[in-house]
Amino acid sequence: MLALTIYYDGQCPLCQAEILFLQSRNHQRLLNFVDLQEPAFDASLHRVSCAQAMAKIHGRLANGELLTGVPVFAEAYRRIGLTVLAWLISRTWMRLFLDPVYLIFARHRHALSRTLGPGLLRLARRRYL
Repeated sequence: MLALTIYYDGQCPLCQAEILFLQSRNHQRLLNFVDLQEPAFDASLHRVSCAQAMAKIHGRLANGELLTGVPVFAEAYRRIGLTVLAWLISRTWMRLFLDPVYLIFARHRHALSRTLGPGLLRLARRRYL
């Protein structure tokens, strides 16, 4: 199985909590993580701009294929062994619901993260660190 690199916002508590969860289950090392907020982030090396990846989650397979939005989560969950969840969220009928909901979430994630993020991040740190 090809590795998946996930681009995330390291200043977003909700994003950080999800990454901690994924890292805690990344036993086979099939996921790599790139924090877009790191000063060393170079978009030209990853062929994805910070603005693109901040607008919605992006992931890149080792073969260069770029994924965006819900498919990134499906592939990540598949790689950490949550195959039923990955299968479920990748179904066409489920994507008809999840894709627009995710876009709304992505557009408002900073506001949501200010409210829900700190508590979820504390919980994730206690659970996964």
